[in-house]
Amino acid sequence: MTDVSVLIPSKNGVNYIRECLDAVYGQEFDGSVEVILVDSGSTDGMLDIVRLYPVKLYEIQPESFHHARTRNYLASLASGKYLVYLSQDAFPASNQWLRALISSFEDPRVAAVYGRHLPKPGCTSERKAVLASAYGDQKIVKEISRKIELGYRCYHFSTVNAAIRRDVWERIHFPEDLPVYEDIAISVEMLKEGWRIVYEPTARVYHSHNFDGKALFRRYFDTGVVYQRLHLWEDGGGSSMLSEGFRMVRRKIVGTSSNGTEADNAVWVSIGYDIAKCIALFLGRNERFLPTRAKQRLSAHKLFGEIEFTTPTASSIGRVHSEENYDKQL
Repeated sequence: MTDVSVLIPSKNGVNYIRECLDAVYGQEFDGSVEVILVDSGSTDGMLDIVRLYPVKLYEIQPESFHHARTRNYLASLASGKYLVYLSQDAFPASNQWLRALISSFEDPRVAAVYGRHLPKPGCTSERKAVLASAYGDQKIVKEISRKIELGYRCYHFSTVNAAIRRDVWERIHFPEDLPVYEDIAISVEMLKEGWRIVYEPTARVYHSHNFDGKALFRRYFDTGVVYQRLHLWEDGGGSSMLSEGFRMVRRKIVGTSSNGTEADNAVWVSIGYDIAKCIALFLGRNERFLPTRAKQRLSAHKLFGEIEFTTPTASSIGRVHSEENYDKQL
């Protein structure tokens, strides 16, 4: 059996994949490693670059991509004792990344490990603040008994940069009934079965995305919905995220002067984003009170199906499509 299988879902990553694979193949690691990439319809020449590396490449149809199902498929192709998930645009920050990610499995009670996300150049202040909050300096060993103490951090888990024991995955697959946040869902199941999950800050990758206000609102609405579906609001997971958001708003307001400087204006914009995210979380939690059409418009990941509309000039029904998100973060 191979020691580690590095599993990469991909599509149209020509601008990222070389840096990603160079970092993976540059790791200092004592065990055996295989790299498996499942591509869902790249048309930008990325696969020409992939074929320059000793990667096991599999291709699926674009419409076959599904966050949970594709990750389960990647795992089914792997021979490794440990399944390491990595996004195509996540770049390991050192040649010790893989060693750091795997080291916590020395504890036989650990089912999964995930690492730190560092902001890329050009990352917005809003994203930097979120990454600093969700991916801090301190190692965290999570188990279900700490759910009140840790709040939403107890369940947070990201397959942008993570490893799972193969024998645990064979018992607990990514749940395919959710179109998104499959990593949070599998972490809930692992913790409920008595396993530990470790956040290892020394297993670092560069990974960040910038979002405008509308995109942030819709993403946080979906977060509220999924936490409700997973019954995490009752356990304090969702409410702790909402409480932390309001605390962040208060800190920024208290720390902002009234000089009207450009820096202060940027802080007020950030405060506006934070308030919008809190409102979105609240609406997501209470989506059952909203009309279906409103929920369809608010959801970033089509959790309530696609929006149907009638054009002014035709009687036929069209559909609004949005591009799939191939990597996610808070």
